[in-house]
Amino acid sequence: MRAAGVTEFGGPEVLHIVDVEPEPLGPGQVRLRVQAATVNPTDTYARSGVYAGRDPVKTPPWVPGMDVAGVVAEVGEGVDHVAVGDLAMGVVVPFGPYGGYREDKVLPGDSVVRAPEGVDAVAAATLPMNGLTARLSLDLMGLTAGQVLAVTGAAGSYGGYVVQLAKADGLTVIADASEADEQLVRDLGADVVVRRGDDVADRIREHYPEGVDGLADGSVQDELVLPAVKDGGAVATVRGYRGDGQRDLRVFPTLVRKVAEDRAALDRLRQQVEDGAVTLRVARAFPAEQAAEAHRMLEAGGVRGRLVLTF
Repeated sequence: MRAAGVTEFGGPEVLHIVDVEPEPLGPGQVRLRVQAATVNPTDTYARSGVYAGRDPVKTPPWVPGMDVAGVVAEVGEGVDHVAVGDLAMGVVVPFGPYGGYREDKVLPGDSVVRAPEGVDAVAAATLPMNGLTARLSLDLMGLTAGQVLAVTGAAGSYGGYVVQLAKADGLTVIADASEADEQLVRDLGADVVVRRGDDVADRIREHYPEGVDGLADGSVQDELVLPAVKDGGAVATVRGYRGDGQRDLRVFPTLVRKVAEDRAALDRLRQQVEDGAVTLRVARAFPAEQAAEAHRMLEAGGVRGRLVLTF
């Protein structure tokens, strides 16, 4: 079975095609013939060895990848929400050779739903991980319609999904953007757009002097952006940051692994794509053999939309 993975950790150049064993299918599971696997920043950390200490598999190869789309090839006992032949998408909890960059992937049935109607595998693969992360951030913060949410990194995939999902929830959104990305962020639905930068908290406070009710910190500014939030407000972070302990801020590190089998949430995202509330953005697709080039491009920065590997 072909996969794009590493036998030693390092820079993008260590990614290459490796052979992996097929996974057996058990009850409640789904086998996908993977057509597309999205490249995310967490994949670059996996490739470089950041997660090596927590991976239960200690021998190579290691295969990155947290979301996939492809055709259902087989379903286990008890699975009736997808059928053989369906185009489906799924979120992957990767370990050892079992990440998403492989041409055949067995997943828990509750990690897989049908792809949105009218969407191909490349676009569908961009939704599961980032979409579920954005949804979890909003659920953890627990804001209600009419409250104000600030979003940093709004032009990125996580940030863009947060903006769109927050608007669908009835929130008012103030988001940051570079000059080049301002129209994109407005098109995603942000009510107010401020210039990005280390002083973004001050720019947000210019519009909301008492502070915002919540913050989704997609650009990982951590303590730099906390002053934008009112005392006792909510903050969702994406790299495990737990706040500075001040002003009774409620800080929620967002770990998508906790909702990797939340089929209802994933299916709701599918429906929101079909309804036009959520936009899928593909920057470029690469054959799996060019995974190293996709990682180089992502790490160079400035990518808008997702890079996707195809099998």
